[in-house]
Amino acid sequence: MSVSEQSEQPPAPLAGPAAEIAAGYAFDGAALDLGALLWDGACHPDAPVRIPLPMLNRHGLVAGATGTGKTKTLQLIAEQLSAQGVPVFLADIKGDVSGISAPGEDGEKVRERAAQVGQEWRATGFPCEFYGLGGAGPGIPVRATVTSFGPVLLSKVLQLNQTQEQSLGLIFHYADAKGLELVDLKDLRAVVAFLVSDTGKAELKGIGGLSTVTAGVILRSITAFEQQGAGDFFGEPEFDTSEFLRTAVDGRGTVSVLELPAVQDKPQLFSTFLMWMLADLFNDLPEVGDLEKPKLVFFFDEAHLLFKGASKAFLESITQTVRLIRSKGVGIFFVTQTPKDVPSDVLAQLGNRVQHALRAFTPDDAKALKATVRTFPNSAYDLEEVLTGLGTGEAVITVLSEKGAPTPVAATRLRAPESLMGPIDAAALDAAVKASPLYGRYAEAVDRESAYERLTAEQQAAEAAALEAAAAQEAGKAAASQTGARAPKPEPSLAEQVVGSGIFKSLARSIGTQLGREISRSIFGTARRKR
Repeated sequence: MSVSEQSEQPPAPLAGPAAEIAAGYAFDGAALDLGALLWDGACHPDAPVRIPLPMLNRHGLVAGATGTGKTKTLQLIAEQLSAQGVPVFLADIKGDVSGISAPGEDGEKVRERAAQVGQEWRATGFPCEFYGLGGAGPGIPVRATVTSFGPVLLSKVLQLNQTQEQSLGLIFHYADAKGLELVDLKDLRAVVAFLVSDTGKAELKGIGGLSTVTAGVILRSITAFEQQGAGDFFGEPEFDTSEFLRTAVDGRGTVSVLELPAVQDKPQLFSTFLMWMLADLFNDLPEVGDLEKPKLVFFFDEAHLLFKGASKAFLESITQTVRLIRSKGVGIFFVTQTPKDVPSDVLAQLGNRVQHALRAFTPDDAKALKATVRTFPNSAYDLEEVLTGLGTGEAVITVLSEKGAPTPVAATRLRAPESLMGPIDAAALDAAVKASPLYGRYAEAVDRESAYERLTAEQQAAEAAALEAAAAQEAGKAAASQTGARAPKPEPSLAEQVVGSGIFKSLARSIGTQLGREISRSIFGTARRKR
């Protein structure tokens, strides 16, 4: 008999291990209510399972097989965080999270669930902002410049190997030092092409050089990336991630929903962009230590996509970011199917765990189940049996107590979200986007002068000057042949002076003299920006 079926039996008084588990969640301070304890075939509404609000910046994991209720768990936690004045970021990959902005629909199933867990359910919508990557699909466009994105994250999204990643880092270093601003992908392509040209090759010799083969791979990767429609995600105006920290006029935290259905077939792109957002926040936020409540809780959905095929440097950067961003008041919840999708160094930092049902249909499933059980503290439950018997909307939970110690493992029937469990109407979503005060700030893309325009202009000027010099030289030869005498050497023309000045032999050196600046970069190689 499954846990879900057993829980229809009337609850017996708690005693023994069940009473100890319930006591482990009896916190004194502010807390989020997740649900009610499941024990010995019954749901106990008088034994709430909760998570202390100050512990939300200690990070967490929401895991479980497809269809077990992970998305609704995110919605439930996000609602309560918003109600407590904590801003939330959610990635809406399937397009079904936008309903958090609208009141939920009452019904028999909702009332039944509320009664089982002791919940006073009330239909409530929460303040939301909707975003989209580069304007793909509905939402306020979120863009990043190539410069701020950095070589490590860009290598991940371009699927470069370690050698190519190092070469891309060299290209960024050169562009930073010479003041060549990389705003969009055509800027990056122009700099790469210049550095393997006859004029530009000498520029990198002193710091390692760039092989033509590697440059060709990078250029092909950029072209393929653009052909997938990803070029629109890089550019200006660049999104200020501090917008995610806003609260509504009534004091509730704003829920920032990144609408991703239009790019769900580009998993490398959106998972890496989510990491850029975290890295950007990390760069800008001050150290605050432990707070009474987090500044922001960030839900990283489909987290396995972030780690798949990642380089050692990339994984080390993720681990360091997760470890350090806690002290800046930001909590991260990774959302995926099994804990084994998350590297052990990252998993070790996730103190709050919500594990939905797992399936054991294959030998690999059974192996993953055993590995998941080993990641939990010692438990009074037979976790292998419980995890395969959980119903939809039920989970095994352990969190950090107010003292920072793990709570007892608790099988839990989760509360029902109070907002709409599904997407809002497309017209309502569009209206909400255009009514936002941020829409006018970010909606229209801007293409200002940057590396591509500068390099192109200098190349055109060099070509024109060379033609003018050649024409002047031919005219001089013709005049000399007509007089039959050696004419005095004329003063060099303006074009000859330009060509002889070395600008075109070392174009970037000239630009660097005027504009050169080394950009300070962070753990991820992302550019540090001052707001």
